[in-house]
Amino acid sequence: MRVFVEHGQGPYANTRAALAHFDLEKVRGKKVLLKPNVGRCAAPGEGITTDPMVVAAAIDVFQAAGAVVAVGESPITGVVVFDAFEETGIAAVARERGCELIDMDARPPVIRAIPGAQALDSIKICADVLEHDVVVSLPVMKMHMHTGVTLAIKNMKGCLWRRSKVELHMLPAVDGCDEKPLNVAIADLSGVLRPHLAIIDGTIGMEGMGPSAGTPKALDVVVAGVDPFAADAVACTLMGVEPENVPYLRIGAARGYGTIDLGAIQVVPENWRAWVSKFQPAPDSIDIEFPGIEILDCNSCSACQSTLLLFLKQYGPAILDYCPPGSTMKIAIGKGHTQLAADTVCLGNCTAAHRGATCFVAGCPPVGSEILKAITGHTSLDSSKVNTTIKE
Repeated sequence: MRVFVEHGQGPYANTRAALAHFDLEKVRGKKVLLKPNVGRCAAPGEGITTDPMVVAAAIDVFQAAGAVVAVGESPITGVVVFDAFEETGIAAVARERGCELIDMDARPPVIRAIPGAQALDSIKICADVLEHDVVVSLPVMKMHMHTGVTLAIKNMKGCLWRRSKVELHMLPAVDGCDEKPLNVAIADLSGVLRPHLAIIDGTIGMEGMGPSAGTPKALDVVVAGVDPFAADAVACTLMGVEPENVPYLRIGAARGYGTIDLGAIQVVPENWRAWVSKFQPAPDSIDIEFPGIEILDCNSCSACQSTLLLFLKQYGPAILDYCPPGSTMKIAIGKGHTQLAADTVCLGNCTAAHRGATCFVAGCPPVGSEILKAITGHTSLDSSKVNTTIKE
């Protein structure tokens, strides 16, 4: 099993160099679906979404090989996929190349059973995924607050239809298993939904509070392999993470879905470890110091967590002007709360059971301006009051 690492040439050249190692003759006349990470609206270079030039290079190479290429995504709830394609720069490179962009949520899903699964009996797969001959996962190299890392295997969660992605965050504990049910579910998912090729964008990754509230980290690498587990294992190592310490990779590999044993993987070039740069891990919880603010998190997903953290990083202590002096502002996210104080600010649809007794902001995830309006009565604040220097 071979995995290829290219470094130092920029996203477009790195990607073309990585793909040059593969014989793509078999894709001639085939339908190829590129699945980047475009789950959120974010500008290029923030480490949140796949670099548009990585996608551009993949389109060019597969089109030159005679394939019919499309780019598809099913984003997080509340994101309009074509808006995300535009903001990330992927729409522009696709238009230049006559490449179709697909909203994979637009059509009814295909329900697929998962034999031998522990956490999931079945999944709702976006129909477009199953109608393409070759599926390529193009994730960003990122840490993740719930799963450790998010790479080629985790990126395939974006092939699940609409809100069914959220359901993976709300699963009960798996009998006889100490792992988070989310990690078991991702391993289950990889049993029936593995890409044919992984192209991992490490141009600018994200460390810390990934997948969207962390810190961009430049690495200028691209990793590619036909075994997505092997490609993920190499990417993990470049990030300073032991692949065996990523539960869903360990579980999936133990089931025979792929290999994460670096001793069984031939990595090209031999000196690839010279480009290792340790990524700061995500904290175990979001109990980050925001003086005067208490975050109550019970069974939330990364969408609400990221939204809340980005909101607090932007507005910080400025919102404390709108609560009684000396008091602590309580903000709750997640569906696991049984009882909350009447002065709690409840964010997201998972806290809707408490809407009658507390301040409630709907959304999955809620919109930052709506959170601000619920707390302050305004959709913006005087910039002189806003503290933008709070660090995680």
